[in-house]
Amino acid sequence: MLARWGLDKAALSLCAARVCRLVLAESVRLEVEANLLSYAAKLSPLEAGLFLDEYEEFVRLADPERIPRPVETLVKASRHIIAHESDIPVLLSAIAAKPDWIITHNTKHFTEQVAQNTGIRIVTPIDFFRHMAYAIEESRRSG
Repeated sequence: MLARWGLDKAALSLCAARVCRLVLAESVRLEVEANLLSYAAKLSPLEAGLFLDEYEEFVRLADPERIPRPVETLVKASRHIIAHESDIPVLLSAIAAKPDWIITHNTKHFTEQVAQNTGIRIVTPIDFFRHMAYAIEESRRSG
């Protein structure tokens, strides 16, 4: 949301255009909104209002599938599935939602081992777009 352009913004744009479906875990939404509010606090009131309006418009356009935060007993019982404790609710939400992808820069916590153990594809934005480009090229060759 903060970048003028980039692969992160491109992925979000695909969601806003409803080319891809955004699955939004409640724990992720809360973290994103806290970070956006912190950023907006550094802006003038007018700039902050415009910035937050842009975020609200994105959410409206993307119309995300919302995934509630997992119950705390499940979170505590699932500490073994990912090293970083604050990522447990995110991963549990993803397991419940069964998305095609988790797109993240956080490959320190969302590792290949986590992907294998959960059966969820975890990629960076650049890997996502590389895969999409490859799939398009393969489709052209076979069609």
